[in-house]
Amino acid sequence: MPDLSRRDFLKHSAVGLASTVIPLNAMESSNPILGSGEHRYECIHDWIKPPRWMKFGDTHGVAQDSAGNIYVAHTVGEGSASKNAICVYSSDGKFLQSWGEQFVGGAHGLDIRSEGGAEFIYHCDVNHRKVVKTRLDGQVVWEISEVKASDKYSKGEAFVPTNVAFHPNGDFYVGDGYGSSWIHRFDKEGNYKSTFGGRGSDKGQVDSPHGLWLDDRGTEPFLVVADRSNRRLQYFSLDGHHVKFVKDGIRLPCHFSIRKGVMLIPDLESTVTLLDPDNKVIAHLGDGHPTNLRGRPASEFKAGKFIHPHDAMFLANGDILVAEWVPQGRVTLLRKLPS
Repeated sequence: MPDLSRRDFLKHSAVGLASTVIPLNAMESSNPILGSGEHRYECIHDWIKPPRWMKFGDTHGVAQDSAGNIYVAHTVGEGSASKNAICVYSSDGKFLQSWGEQFVGGAHGLDIRSEGGAEFIYHCDVNHRKVVKTRLDGQVVWEISEVKASDKYSKGEAFVPTNVAFHPNGDFYVGDGYGSSWIHRFDKEGNYKSTFGGRGSDKGQVDSPHGLWLDDRGTEPFLVVADRSNRRLQYFSLDGHHVKFVKDGIRLPCHFSIRKGVMLIPDLESTVTLLDPDNKVIAHLGDGHPTNLRGRPASEFKAGKFIHPHDAMFLANGDILVAEWVPQGRVTLLRKLPS
């Protein structure tokens, strides 16, 4: 073999490495690395951005459909040329389209469910105080703007839904997180079935049930509620009876996502928490507590530190997407790294 100079060796090596799965620029990334062991992530702030004619408002909700497309719900920033509150991106973060002017100022909870071979989005609008079911293109299927059948609002109490969760039989639950702290159950057509919860701190009571999720990691599924103002998770049977509390490592939980036995919790008190199947803390990712940066210019934000995570989800490939409650919006990708 002919002798190779160091320069030639590096040149030929670079050509070979360029064809491998991990690109050189990822190996040289200056982005912060969060977590450890099996739960290491490259933190890429503003991985998703609004198109040039739009200004994000508070980024409240994220969801992903079966094709890999990502949906972001935001309140629409002041002075934005577009009032569309729902933005759609490809799986690699490229903007595709936007819609949803009817949600401006109130776009909040955002969840996607497959029903009968089609996918639907369940929106919770905290400004217009309603739950709206749409197709993936924004076509409205039905709306729920009041829950008279529950007899819980006879004195004019507020109904301000924040998020939904799904029962295995197709029913869904709505958390009245910014209203009167009830949890309502409906069938998939939006017909009322039952109510439980109510404001308080005792067993079975909640205070700001901001997020809900079906925890099916064990032998029996339960409804887990982000009982945010009580600074805890509360587990209920599927018919609404108290089961247990989880408090260790919980601050101000907002919502949930579950993948391969790990529960992901965006926590408004400046961190993203991972829990194992026994609900023991695996990691607090990007812990920025305490923070006073809400309302400050983005130039003051700290790389690798969250301000107010409001929603987060595991993407189909195992990455994590985090939307934060900051007035200009911020959507961060936590790219999963090899352990």
